[in-house]
Amino acid sequence: MQTKRSNPWAWWAFWVGLLGLILMPIPLFIGLILGGGLGAIAAILAVIALFKSRHAGGRGIAPAILAAVFVLLTYGGISIGGGVIW
Repeated sequence: MQTKRSNPWAWWAFWVGLLGLILMPIPLFIGLILGGGLGAIAAILAVIALFKSRHAGGRGIAPAILAAVFVLLTYGGISIGGGVIW
């Protein structure tokens, strides 16, 4: 029987977090809503992925941690005015 090589939760968290980081700089509160919303979803997915990776032999830890870094960068950018200031 073939085992899974990756953790799909981690890859979803990675791509959603990256998309939130990319959309965050859009001005006039659009980036705040899109980037912040996607960042929150990516944070939840990253936590789920980290818990799942413990039971999957450590698969998916790297993309889940990168997703958490993307979330931190997104909210760091929002805190200094990204997505709000034109």
